[in-house]
Amino acid sequence: MALPRTPSFRLDGKRAFVPGGSRGIGLGCAVALAEAGAEVVIAARSADQVAESVAQMLEAGFAASGVALDVTDLRAVRATFGDHGPFDILCNSAGLARHSPSSETTPDDFDAVVSINMKAAYFMAQEAAAQMRTRGGGSIIQISSQMGHVGGQERAVYCGTKHAVEGFNKAMAIEWGPDNIRVNSICPTFVLTPLTEATFADPERRAWIDGKIKLPRVGQVEDIMGAVVYLASDASALVTGTSILVDGGWTAG
Repeated sequence: MALPRTPSFRLDGKRAFVPGGSRGIGLGCAVALAEAGAEVVIAARSADQVAESVAQMLEAGFAASGVALDVTDLRAVRATFGDHGPFDILCNSAGLARHSPSSETTPDDFDAVVSINMKAAYFMAQEAAAQMRTRGGGSIIQISSQMGHVGGQERAVYCGTKHAVEGFNKAMAIEWGPDNIRVNSICPTFVLTPLTEATFADPERRAWIDGKIKLPRVGQVEDIMGAVVYLASDASALVTGTSILVDGGWTAG
């Protein structure tokens, strides 16, 4: 009798695209994929940040390159996929948050958050899937949020966009499954990054966060990295249309 063998977590020979990959959670995703053997292309609006992150990855011995990209410019997104693809993995970490009470949301803030968190995420997945069909399949990973499963104070627009990501992921997983394209999300809790420093510095908000997370600490970028490699690799070959909640028990109740 032959013993079963654990599927590989390695990504050698794979090409990965990481929008929002120049800092924070996105950079953690890019490094995780590169450590597993993938050739990684990162993208962000700031050319300087992209260049700095790529230089650090190259210095660490990883296969990496980058491109300046505004993900809300769908023509530029299509051109980027054409110029730098095809990709076996899309790990989309581009995102925006503009928090306010629901009664004070402005149309400009609403449109800005929706254009990045929902519209850009949707059409990048569409572009990625078109290329993956020619390569026999692939893995699309959206960096969503625990707020795609619950509500949060002063986060109605943000929660709405993340709930939308969870919804269209499921529909895409159904449609693209026959092409061996898997579509999943990772839903982090609050993670310590430069972008969340102001939130953690507010005693009232910090108390709210600490009261919701069941484990005795908040998230670190490193907490996301294993989930990214899992969803990108053959270890998750039968996993699609779902989400991995890296939330310290926030959504458990």
